[in-house]
Amino acid sequence: MKEKKKKSLKKHLIEYGIIFAIFGGLYVTGLHTEVLGFLQRGILATGLMNPDLEEKEDLAMNDASPTADFNMNLINSKGEKVAMKDLKGKVIFMNVWATWCPPCVAEMPGINKLYNDVDKEKVAFIMLSVDQDFQKAIDFNEKKGYDFEIYQLNGGMPVMYQTQSIPSTFVINADGKLVMTHLGMGDYNTNKFKKFLKEQY
Repeated sequence: MKEKKKKSLKKHLIEYGIIFAIFGGLYVTGLHTEVLGFLQRGILATGLMNPDLEEKEDLAMNDASPTADFNMNLINSKGEKVAMKDLKGKVIFMNVWATWCPPCVAEMPGINKLYNDVDKEKVAFIMLSVDQDFQKAIDFNEKKGYDFEIYQLNGGMPVMYQTQSIPSTFVINADGKLVMTHLGMGDYNTNKFKKFLKEQY
């Protein structure tokens, strides 16, 4: 009986050792973010994490949405300076993300599909990286082959968009109203969300 328990304990220790080695290896190589992001895509597919658009539509229709703060300056991946106020009159989809954030990585393929499916004359995307090293974000975006431009802050972040939660997504309508704030990941490549964006033109 003792021998059986010893074998069982040894087997469990080996199993835990293998699991630890796998996760340790993923962490050391930096692939843990990619793997966790991939797993979280399965959660996104359920739709449970998506923003409550009915509530946002009600606020927008009743003009109860706050006026957006356009006092934000950015630098894109090419080193060009961009002022958020220059995007006034367009619908703005702003996503705050980082390369080390698995939920951010999980939602990006859907955001890229959304980006490729909207009218760029009417909708602007601000994919705002909060990575300390912006070059990491540039390299990540190039490696993934995403089509949207990425940005970093060139100055302070307006209080309206400050959050401890990433990813965070904000939608500003063409009239300059903040009509959606969604903290956490979401699937934005849905017919429902595309309809919501069109209603903001």
